[in-house]
Amino acid sequence: MHSQTTEPSTSIDPSAFFGHLTFNTDEMSKRLPPPVAKSLARTIAKGEKLDPSIVDAVALAMKEWALEHGATHYCHWFTPLTGSTAEKHDAFLHPFGDGTAGTRFAGDNLAFGEPDASSFPSGGARQTFEARGYTAWDATSPAFILPGGGGGTLCIPSVFVSYTGEALDLKTPLLRSIEAVSAQAMRILKIFGTDEGVSRVHTTLGSEQEYFLVDEQFVEDREDLRLCGRTLFGADSPKGHQLDDHYFGTIPERVLAYMNDVERQLMELGIPAMTRHNEVAPGQYEIAPMFEHANVAVDHQMLTMHVLRTTAPNHGFVCLMHEKPFAGVNGSGKHNNWAICTDTGVNLLDPQDDTHTNMQFLVFLCAVMKAVHQHGALLRASVASAGNDHRLGANEAPPAIVSIFMGEMLSDILEQLESGKTKRTKKGGTLELGASTLPTIPRHAGDRNRTSPFAFTGNKFEFRAVGSTQPVAWPNTIVNTIVAESLDEIATDLEKKLGAKPTPKKMESTVGAVLAKLVKDHKAVVFDGDGYGAPWHQEAEERELENLRTTADALPALRRPEVLKMFAKYGVLSRDEMKLRVEVLLETYGTQLGIEARTMLSIGRREILPAALRHQADLAETAAATAAAGLADGAAAAELVDFAAGVDAFRASLKDLDAAEAKSLADAAKHAAFCRDVLIPAMEAVRATADNLESTMPTELWPMPSYATMLFER
Repeated sequence: MHSQTTEPSTSIDPSAFFGHLTFNTDEMSKRLPPPVAKSLARTIAKGEKLDPSIVDAVALAMKEWALEHGATHYCHWFTPLTGSTAEKHDAFLHPFGDGTAGTRFAGDNLAFGEPDASSFPSGGARQTFEARGYTAWDATSPAFILPGGGGGTLCIPSVFVSYTGEALDLKTPLLRSIEAVSAQAMRILKIFGTDEGVSRVHTTLGSEQEYFLVDEQFVEDREDLRLCGRTLFGADSPKGHQLDDHYFGTIPERVLAYMNDVERQLMELGIPAMTRHNEVAPGQYEIAPMFEHANVAVDHQMLTMHVLRTTAPNHGFVCLMHEKPFAGVNGSGKHNNWAICTDTGVNLLDPQDDTHTNMQFLVFLCAVMKAVHQHGALLRASVASAGNDHRLGANEAPPAIVSIFMGEMLSDILEQLESGKTKRTKKGGTLELGASTLPTIPRHAGDRNRTSPFAFTGNKFEFRAVGSTQPVAWPNTIVNTIVAESLDEIATDLEKKLGAKPTPKKMESTVGAVLAKLVKDHKAVVFDGDGYGAPWHQEAEERELENLRTTADALPALRRPEVLKMFAKYGVLSRDEMKLRVEVLLETYGTQLGIEARTMLSIGRREILPAALRHQADLAETAAATAAAGLADGAAAAELVDFAAGVDAFRASLKDLDAAEAKSLADAAKHAAFCRDVLIPAMEAVRATADNLESTMPTELWPMPSYATMLFER
């Protein structure tokens, strides 16, 4: 995407310019005829089908607004299966053929487009010669303007499908999954009689983003960072994040200027960036937004990554979002805070005060527990990537074993439910800090657990395993779909047992019995302890929880018959759409590792080996000079022998990697397994031998900036 530059405003009040570059509901109400505005609002808020008769009026108002804000072009902005955004710009200019011109942007320009689909990943659904594909306007996500290049582009959030109708993007299945959740959640609300005035249920999302900032010059000097986004070589810095002194520390002035620039742009785009801070690793930071409806939040998350990347050069930085750009220090994730709420604003995951009596909440809670237990492999597959494999299970990320954290208060209630008698809700109380001048702090009823992949955190679930480079649409599609299935099965069970007009007593006993069985059947997935420890791996195996350690292990779960059946049943992805998606994910995994392997070979042969041979020659010269002087110093000769052995080991590892990289299997799943079993170990061997050389060579001879330089020099 193009670089952004925005003119600073004299106002320092963010509310004065928040959403300035979005065609939001305020702009719609001011510019559209009332009947058109109301119809569009019903589509956005209530999920009603878009009325085609209003599209021309919306397009005219949107064009006038965009031109007033400096836009010269428009595009359908979408997320293909590359994982990045895509756009094809068309000019508003419309020549009349008589030497004059006007502007044109009609309803058909707004409603759909036709990008060339032949070069986007399709998992074999489309051949290279089959070029036609379609984009379609997602009216539920506001259009926006990206400034740049002396003008601006009106971006229309869209979905992308093939000529034959298969979803070839990340947004289409997400929207379908939101509707699936809504349909099943409404059945639960109807059972409890709380559906009055509710038209639909939304999923909400707040997605935290971690990232590194590295000086541009250091990246220019490292081919691995430029091509792969992570360091393929690098001996440990004497200091990493051991002291935790960077975490929540004072933000460096230069970084703070960058953050202010980023946040200014995000606020103009209507993105509620609320929190910023230093993360654990040196050079690592985090930005977090407020909650929004998931369909909007996923677009805003893609925009956030774009703004973070494109703004960094203006401050002399490169923004690295790889899950593990530096080995040995904290990696980056994207904590996915997910909840369910009604269109009347009720959070269905809010426990409220006397939680043990809140049967509706407990049904939704147990539905999520059931979904995570039955489909832990799918949740693991939803965050599977070559980059995230470096991070899962390390100190900053949950393990690859998917469990659910409930916390002390909810775990106690689950035990009560299983026993058939719910009597109490544990309270947190308060904390007295021992000084009269300090306030009394309200203490939560349960702690947080940073080692849990899927943790309840007050009124939402935090899916902590999502990778920092990953678009959040796909993991949220998975979460929505498995929860929809769970709600469906629970609603069907309750409807059958309750009948048409159950008495309050029957309601209480029936719901209690269903909840007790849910807890008994699915409590194995609940784990509130230390997910990092080796004992948990053994215990998880005894609980029959899968441990899919790598992407090659995880992605085949998406091809399981019951998974294909579920996604087709709820209209999220057809069997063919899911199969092509898995093929793309497997191919991407193998391709990324292939690029990394070739980059290692390039750096190893053209940079590291020549530098090592120069140092070896220096050592040989020193040893020869020492011997010629008649000095009995065996240390110089021994150092030469040891270093030469290290060089030979490095050469041998390069040869092995070259042989592994040259092999390619036609079947994507088999090639992914080959990468896991052969290619990655060969890459690890190259790195180990290279890092050993770096640790013994003079700094001035090593051809790349060191970890200590990149992490600590600002």
